[in-house]
Amino acid sequence: MPESRASHLFAVLSMAAIALIWAGGFPATKYCLQAGLSVGALLSIRFAIGTAGLGLMLVLLKVKLRRRDMLDGLWLGLVLATLFWLQTDGLRFTTTSKSGFITGLYVIFTPMVALIIGDRLRPSHGLGALVAMVGLTLLVREPGQAWGGWNRGDSQTLLAAVLCGFHIVMTSHFSRRSSGWVLAFMQVVVTGAVSVAITLALPAPHGFQGAGVALGQPGTWVALVFMGVLATSLAFYVQSTMQARLGATESGILMSMEPVWTAVIAISGFVPGIREHLSPLQFLGGLFILAATLLAELGPRLMRRLAPIEAEDVIG
Repeated sequence: MPESRASHLFAVLSMAAIALIWAGGFPATKYCLQAGLSVGALLSIRFAIGTAGLGLMLVLLKVKLRRRDMLDGLWLGLVLATLFWLQTDGLRFTTTSKSGFITGLYVIFTPMVALIIGDRLRPSHGLGALVAMVGLTLLVREPGQAWGGWNRGDSQTLLAAVLCGFHIVMTSHFSRRSSGWVLAFMQVVVTGAVSVAITLALPAPHGFQGAGVALGQPGTWVALVFMGVLATSLAFYVQSTMQARLGATESGILMSMEPVWTAVIAISGFVPGIREHLSPLQFLGGLFILAATLLAELGPRLMRRLAPIEAEDVIG
């Protein structure tokens, strides 16, 4: 196999693996919350581990910390900290599967955020948003429940998905002028620092008080190390090195599998204490959201391919 093809295949497999790892982060987070770890303690420990891992990589790679790079990373970190708090706290009230699918809507929100700053909204993105709304309605609707089953956790997760859109657009802008490694490191540092500051200010049981019982369980540390080492340090490393070898559409399609893997893991019962069930309508809603994601990613490319064919038909 030629070196370029082998390199591309390795990048595809790496990004697919990262989608699976990030999917595993949802049930791992849910496990820690059910074990009694507060949102603040969970995020503080996770990002402390992530900071140590990425910091070691920066030292080994001898990456220089420039002032502008660090400032850009600071702004990204503040957005990242906010969306992680919303998403993690939302998991206290909603299911792992729903959280994964709702978070996946960032693919739809990203072009909408780009529209706010002056980019053009493609028809496929608008259509994808409509399909996603249908899917979201089917996913969260529970007949007979107040608000149709929509709860606080769903709202927080949806807002986190919107912030993901802002985060992606900001990252796209800042990455043109700043080191990707420094941006990744600063985001993790800022998110960890913000989490520690907030958690210290919170009263029990929302702070670090009572975390000792949860941390005394081996399973909690397995989940924390998984999130800190694999879903944070390794994931940022792979994304920053492998995504450059892939097209934006290709990367988007690979990452769109994250909510699907999340649902599979949650339904399988692989993570102790987490065994969820999706009704046929909820499953259909998840499929609609996945279809909307693929439409948003593949739509522009498909339209470009169809345009020459339509032109030939007119000429013919």
